[in-house]
Amino acid sequence: MRLYPFQENTVKNVTITVVKKQYYPELAKQYLTDGIAAGPCPLLNEGNVFVYTGEARMPEGFCPWAWQDVYGSVSTLANGGSFSPWYSRPNQSVDCCSDGIRPVIFLLETVEKDSPSGQPDR
Repeated sequence: MRLYPFQENTVKNVTITVVKKQYYPELAKQYLTDGIAAGPCPLLNEGNVFVYTGEARMPEGFCPWAWQDVYGSVSTLANGGSFSPWYSRPNQSVDCCSDGIRPVIFLLETVEKDSPSGQPDR
């Protein structure tokens, strides 16, 4: 028995691309126990690409804290939702992890599961 209100073949994969990392050393110095030595996010790098394939599973190697922050948008896109009219394409969203001292910004884009190229929908 399926508990989901959608059919499996309608769910899309979602690519999660790290587009930018920020680091605010003055805030780290003031607020973090490790201070400036904490540095920028140690888990993710600009250009990293992860693919969400469904069932609320975090992509391997992705940051668990960032996953909590982006999962709602990932799920929305995977199930055919859109953030239109805010974004130039209905199949995308730009999200950020909630670390205020070393945030990471992600581009989320849907990919058809049967896409031979594995490239985001354009």
